[in-house]
Amino acid sequence: MEKNEKSANSEHEASKQRRLPDWLKAPLPSGRNYFRLKALLKRYGLNTVCESASCPNVGTCWDMGTLTLMILGDACTRACQFCDVLTERPLAPREDEPEEVADMLSFLDLKYAVITSVDRDDLPDGGADQWAQTITRIRQKSPELKIETLIPDFQGNEEHIGKVCEARPDVLAHNLETVASLQVSVRPQCRYDWSLKTLEIANSQYGLITKSGMMLGMGETEKEVIQAMKDLVSVGCKILSLGQYLRPSMKHLAVVEYIPPGKFDEYKSIGESLGIEHVEAGPLVRSSYMAEQQAAEFMK
Repeated sequence: MEKNEKSANSEHEASKQRRLPDWLKAPLPSGRNYFRLKALLKRYGLNTVCESASCPNVGTCWDMGTLTLMILGDACTRACQFCDVLTERPLAPREDEPEEVADMLSFLDLKYAVITSVDRDDLPDGGADQWAQTITRIRQKSPELKIETLIPDFQGNEEHIGKVCEARPDVLAHNLETVASLQVSVRPQCRYDWSLKTLEIANSQYGLITKSGMMLGMGETEKEVIQAMKDLVSVGCKILSLGQYLRPSMKHLAVVEYIPPGKFDEYKSIGESLGIEHVEAGPLVRSSYMAEQQAAEFMK
């Protein structure tokens, strides 16, 4: 009887996790552009964070013809407790990847592209050289294209961060992900200071437009969110995205709270009053969601 009660309680908890508020319901992927992009990705053998991280906006973004390409494979060396990207020992970087990414982007004839990657702590430079080559090839084939790079922290290594910055992406993004007190439980192989250092180097040493993102609903307090925004202002962060954490599976961290849209509006006002020039905040907002619009005011 006790065993059955435990099973019932477990099922009840799982059911509660699946019940999303109405404001978190996104349309299923569909539309002509969605299937066109899916076919192109298969043809070139490329990965996107949209699919690998189970982003709820994949249908909306792909139907608009925008996507976030993921380089350096689809397996990550870190095991962040919020992330749906596969964790295992990755394959060696593919030499042809920078050229293939540049080819695909030139074929799509976009005005703005977002590139990200898995963490590659197995590589001596964390994948920095592959990053630099990819940006360089894209510049050669699509000189008018604006490039946003959502990069790892490279374990705070200034030389490796600098190598990517020297390739001159238009926007250098790196996500803080959560508040300082939750870093150990949310992303145990990362460091809050590494993230801040990455953004500071890009802004202060290379003059790049910097951007970060955080997920809410993981147990953080309002005071902690505000402190994180102050920390981002202190390192020159210009753009911040705030969205609701959604649990990818029962193996990942549980959602502590579903933040209502009105609270996101409040955080947007607070962040911009603190000095962050653009805050994109909402339940379904992700770092790369509407990235071109987020950066538009800085591209004039």
